[in-house]
Amino acid sequence: QVQLVESGGGLVQAGGSLRLSCAASGRTFSSYSMGWFRRAPGKERDFVAAISWNGGDTYYADSVKGRFTISRDNAKNTVYLQMNSLKPEDTAVYFCVPTLGPTMSLPIGSWGPGAQVTVSS
Repeated sequence: QVQLVESGGGLVQAGGSLRLSCAASGRTFSSYSMGWFRRAPGKERDFVAAISWNGGDTYYADSVKGRFTISRDNAKNTVYLQMNSLKPEDTAVYFCVPTLGPTMSLPIGSWGPGAQVTVSS
């Protein structure tokens, strides 16, 4: 079982940048594709981005394509989400989780506590 802790969230003005990190415990981290999801206030949790086990493939939600970049460092058991050109509608709690499926957007396993990202206008 992979356990996850997200960090790097905060308050930023529109147009700014943040980098989220997700530290995973467990020896099987490098075996999984990993995804980032987010839950905005009053909404369901949505897919944001995913990366294959070796970093060779990535997928993005249309809403973040061209602004967000997912990456991973298997030696550090960590996956990252670089967020640029942030918009107020990106305000949400961000979660990372192992994923399955052809677009790696099916979450599996347990959710971490998440990282709050707030973008002011």
